[in-house]
Amino acid sequence: MIHYNLSCDNGHGFDGWFASSDDFDRQAAGQLISCPTCGSASVSKQLMAPAVATARKKEAHQALVMDKAQKETIAKLREIVNSIRANAEDVGERFPEEARKIHYGEADQRGLIGKASADEAIALLEEGIEIAPLPVIPDEAN
Repeated sequence: MIHYNLSCDNGHGFDGWFASSDDFDRQAAGQLISCPTCGSASVSKQLMAPAVATARKKEAHQALVMDKAQKETIAKLREIVNSIRANAEDVGERFPEEARKIHYGEADQRGLIGKASADEAIALLEEGIEIAPLPVIPDEAN
């Protein structure tokens, strides 16, 4: 994973984590990244110091645990994701096709969840179809 300091065209700063530099470029080009403050999809990477792994940093990472507030936030997020799943139809790999049918009035409006590749998600967004990634929440053991 790569961590970037990001900012929008309105000057709001925020963090982002990406699988690779190409992943950031692909998501930014498809306007899949937006400012959490104002919603702007015009986002760019900011200059940042390289992350250098030192013995002290490794020790700090090994000692990192969630505090009570973080655990409560994860629990709330898990509750939201479970509610979304309970109130949506899981169409699996047919997600892009079903989302288009709803968007173009060929199927009744309803909540959908399913799978889409990055290219499929970008194509849906370019067609004006509102989609959002569903976060994967760590299980209770994590």
